[in-house]
Amino acid sequence: METELKSMNPDPPKPEQPYTSSRDEGSYSKDDRPLLKSEPNRVNSATTEKNIEELEKKFAAFVRSDVYGPMGRGELPLVEKVLSAIAVVTLFPIRFVLALVILVVYYVICRVCTLFSAPNRDEEEEQEDFAHMGGWRRAVIVWCGRFLSRLLLFVLGFYWICESYRDIELPNQIKSSSQVYIFIAAAALRYVSVFLGASVNNDLIMIVVNEGKDQSEDLERSGAIISNHVSYLDILYHMSASFPSFVAKRSVAKLPLVGLISKCLGCVYVQRESNSSDFKGVSGVVTKRVKEAHENRSAPMMMLFPEGTTTNGEFLLPFKTGAFLATAPVHPVILRYPYQRFSLAWDSISGARHVFYLFCQFINHMEAIWLPVYYPSQEEKDDPKLYASNVRRLMTCESHLIMSDIGLAEKRIYHAALNGNNSLPNVLHQKDD
Repeated sequence: METELKSMNPDPPKPEQPYTSSRDEGSYSKDDRPLLKSEPNRVNSATTEKNIEELEKKFAAFVRSDVYGPMGRGELPLVEKVLSAIAVVTLFPIRFVLALVILVVYYVICRVCTLFSAPNRDEEEEQEDFAHMGGWRRAVIVWCGRFLSRLLLFVLGFYWICESYRDIELPNQIKSSSQVYIFIAAAALRYVSVFLGASVNNDLIMIVVNEGKDQSEDLERSGAIISNHVSYLDILYHMSASFPSFVAKRSVAKLPLVGLISKCLGCVYVQRESNSSDFKGVSGVVTKRVKEAHENRSAPMMMLFPEGTTTNGEFLLPFKTGAFLATAPVHPVILRYPYQRFSLAWDSISGARHVFYLFCQFINHMEAIWLPVYYPSQEEKDDPKLYASNVRRLMTCESHLIMSDIGLAEKRIYHAALNGNNSLPNVLHQKDD
């Protein structure tokens, strides 16, 4: 790879010391260093269109193929310009105001429900949340969070989300003669729980009723929801579907409005760019939370993106093992965003540009495929890498996604090439954490 990149940089700078990291593979700590920015005074004229095409073949998991082009900066056809102009003066201001109102309303609800309540604190790991709060306060936070998340998706153009539930034969899966009927009824239950206010537990749709024998005590609750990662919109969907806890960088807890909401979600905060002991500590917190969710139905479910970064929605990157260290069953979910004009994947486009185009899109589409809970074998429990690999293979087969062996480091290289940065070889030394 480095040889190809040298052709784009005839006079590379002196090589730097390789970046090394002792971070645990299972850690959910992510690199907070920004993707390489363009440097006008260092743009290399040798970075030709042919070179970019070669990189797109190699880094296909991060390539955009919509009408807006790479990084959302492509030349738009006349029709697209007209539609965008109409959307800017109509859809954009309306959606922006409504989205802000929804965010403020939910913040107020969370603030009222957490008044005079002490958060659950872990001083050693610097974690703080309200997810373990019980009673009517927790019920209001969860119900309102799910409803308002779906309402926000509706405001953003997701008028209908296609959800499907696969009933497939899995190794080590606890099956029953009536399970297929439970999966058929799952979509209706989820719809009722979100729109009609019924308090339907997310695990209720997975309970299997056996004829003549009650085996509900034998069924294991999943410890985490595992999903592919395409966009920040993934979080809104999962909030509306099951209101789980996520992994977020620690600075999120200090953001206006969003900070309190993340604490009510029970987010596990990560201090990026820290030493390895901190990373192992966070991985331990995640493992503990997954085990807790698995053993206690009142505990918040964990939602994890084992790929560690976003793709264009057509590929599935290698899984980190952090979600599988607890050896608890996991619930795989596959998200897709069909499109005609603008791809909702947050891959090689800036956040601000992505939000702007999202608000200007008249209709947006989302598909969610819920697979059965995956119960690990003893061999998979003993080997988290095997467990992660098998779950990834299952998700690939059921969604027809393409397996890719690249990750965040390659994503940095591709972004740097698009920005015309001539220090690409140095990026090769950045380890994908």
